[in-house]
Amino acid sequence: MAAKLIKTTLENGLKVMLKEIHTSPLVSAWIWYRVGSRDEVTGGTGLSHWTEHMQFKGTPQFPATVLDRAISREGGVWNAMTFLDWTTYYATMPSDKIDLILRLEADRMVNSLFNEKEVASERTVIISEREGNENEPIFRLGEAIQQTAFRVHPYHHEVIGDMADLLTISRDKLYDHYRTFYVPNNAVLAVAGDFDAKSMLARIRELFEPVPAGPVPPRLSRPEPPQSGEVRLTVEGPGETTYVQVSYRFPTATHPDFFPLTVLDSLLAGASSLNMFGGGISNKTSRLYRALVDKELAVSVSGGAMATVDPFLYTFTLTVHPERTPEQALAALDAEIERIQSERILKQEIARAIKQARAIFAYGSENITNQAFWLGYAEMFARYDWFLTYLDKLAEVTPRDVQRVAREYLRPQNRIVGTYLPNGKGA
Repeated sequence: MAAKLIKTTLENGLKVMLKEIHTSPLVSAWIWYRVGSRDEVTGGTGLSHWTEHMQFKGTPQFPATVLDRAISREGGVWNAMTFLDWTTYYATMPSDKIDLILRLEADRMVNSLFNEKEVASERTVIISEREGNENEPIFRLGEAIQQTAFRVHPYHHEVIGDMADLLTISRDKLYDHYRTFYVPNNAVLAVAGDFDAKSMLARIRELFEPVPAGPVPPRLSRPEPPQSGEVRLTVEGPGETTYVQVSYRFPTATHPDFFPLTVLDSLLAGASSLNMFGGGISNKTSRLYRALVDKELAVSVSGGAMATVDPFLYTFTLTVHPERTPEQALAALDAEIERIQSERILKQEIARAIKQARAIFAYGSENITNQAFWLGYAEMFARYDWFLTYLDKLAEVTPRDVQRVAREYLRPQNRIVGTYLPNGKGA
């Protein structure tokens, strides 16, 4: 029996997505806000991530000290994430306990406290998180590439924010960010699992419709100008391992080329999971694994595609073999890219790449938490129909499509090449 799906918008602008799935006595509820690091300017980088932290500090009705114990006692799990384009909060609970989460989300949409002492405490936590990230070579290298790739667009900065801003952001600035973006007309509530849709919708109306709509949040419109040539950079830091990252300009998830590029990703590096909760599959049959890892030019190789609102980056990450140079690893990568651009691609190889991309998509779509995730996630950059038609669009991709996008997007003029050189010192 097909899952029952309901889509509606409340009077205050809150979009509601409900999907009945009666395979197990669980319900997963996600509330998504259209706010992320792309909505921040210099002086306020990291606001969205910090606001996410503050949403766990309680309201008068739901003190922070009570929430964790209450949800754990009822057998639930909950968490949150902040990304470039969105922030989301989720919980998966036994079916008869989900009302606790619905009441919590309706309440903290308007009543989070942002206590001065809690803001100060969280400043210390986030600065420590940032300092920990700076000890990681891949973070250092990725941040340098991102800052180089986006001089104009607000994708310029990491989600966690710049240290200068983390040291100076005030409580009032955080609270203003919360009040600007945490309004029902800037949110999507997605619920999937074992419930009656009619009763669930009635309860959601009861809890959320009293929350007033807010002004439409402002949006930054600063398109990144075209890149005029290849950029190379080097980052030095602690550790023993050399890394190379090669980032190419990549279209939005709604662009028609996203799907042949997804197949190209699977063919070259092994399929990327678009779902943060999806499992991975081996990439040992990918072209780059055979060309770099099997031939001991790299210890590992991966690719990374993401679904974004505005054009972002597709990144290859190479962990260079200790007995090889980054130049040798990069030359092998370039040789494989040139081969896929110039030589005939067999239908069987494309069929295998599509099969792997379909498999990793399925792994990230099957359980109740993942079903609820996709209900809201697809709405952040497209519509839920994007998710429903994803496999059909992959199946339409031909070898000619893959070769065309390889030639168009994987050009040296369209990339930033970053190398991480370790200084041999511990972090």
